[in-house]
Amino acid sequence: MKNTPLTGLSHLIQGLKMLMLPGLRKYILAPLGINIVVFIIIGWLGYAQFDHLLSTLLPESSWLSFLRWILWPLFALSLLLITFYTFTALANLIAAPFNSILSAKVEEMITGHRPPEDRRQLRQVIIPSIMSELRKLGYFLIRAVPLLILFVIPGINLIAPFLWLLFSAWFLSIEYTDYPMGNHGLTFQSQHQRLKNRRMTALGFGGGITLLMMIPILNFAAMPAAVIGATRFWCEETANA
Repeated sequence: MKNTPLTGLSHLIQGLKMLMLPGLRKYILAPLGINIVVFIIIGWLGYAQFDHLLSTLLPESSWLSFLRWILWPLFALSLLLITFYTFTALANLIAAPFNSILSAKVEEMITGHRPPEDRRQLRQVIIPSIMSELRKLGYFLIRAVPLLILFVIPGINLIAPFLWLLFSAWFLSIEYTDYPMGNHGLTFQSQHQRLKNRRMTALGFGGGITLLMMIPILNFAAMPAAVIGATRFWCEETANA
């Protein structure tokens, strides 16, 4: 398949379409429920703190105040993405065992075979899944903190929202493709290399997840749709890379 952003986006769209398949419904309930609770919390905090945070990052007294009307949407989008990802990371940590099981079931539906490290009992997948999430969280923090600092540096903060959007797309691709790759015993380094070989597809996939997270109602389905889409990505493009 072509290595393009549209190819990655198509995997996510197919993931959305597969959500209602009868064979997947019971595997989707836990990730969906966790995601709904997380987004309700995000909405409440965002409503209560959004204006204050935005005024802190982009005060009217700033020398860039004349550009405020241009920068406001970019900073608003960046704040929303940062908030969304912070809570999504927590949701993924909680839902990781369920996501691994969902990914294994999707792979069986696509290929007819369960992955070699399929763990049929939930208790057997909890610790490995949580450890994987913690590794990804470390990868995220090492790169996210410098990006966040850029938001408070005058002048440089003009490009910070664009860099954050790019990083968000890349990391969300890493986040969700870990489930099918982890079910095959791939290390984080091996997963990272396979995604680098399909970088544009990965960015399109992660960018689609970013967009889906921003759409009311549909954002509830972002996590299970991303897990399913990532499994399709693995089966169709990276399994034999």
